[in-house]
Amino acid sequence: MSNPVPAPLAIGQPSENMVTVTHLVYALHAFAVFSAVVGSTMIIFGFIASLPSIAAVILNYWNQTTVRGTWLESHFRWQIRTFWFAVLWVVIAGLMAVTVIGLPFAFVLMLLAGLWILYRIVRGWWVLTQRAPLPMPPQG
Repeated sequence: MSNPVPAPLAIGQPSENMVTVTHLVYALHAFAVFSAVVGSTMIIFGFIASLPSIAAVILNYWNQTTVRGTWLESHFRWQIRTFWFAVLWVVIAGLMAVTVIGLPFAFVLMLLAGLWILYRIVRGWWVLTQRAPLPMPPQG
């Protein structure tokens, strides 16, 4: 007969539900990027302005306390930081685009930021499949 009560988790181990949520967040971000590539927008705009990415960040914030102290905490921070740094790059590129001289630099910044987003999604999801944490910057 099977035991209906799940075994208690070891300290520092996330639940399988949270691992699934983390996969879902990477999938939502990847879908947003894929939609941008297939569509007629730049990757960075598709990433920060699409409903899947916004839903992903909301899921990150909603579940952040649940994964605190586990190896998934690094993935949640990675995903949140990826989103907010992408927003920062858009703001900087927008300020650069205001001037005629800065327009080409803004375009290059947007392309590089799009590649950076792709890298962050691929690397983060790959490390997640290894069930390993990502490097975390020190908290100040």
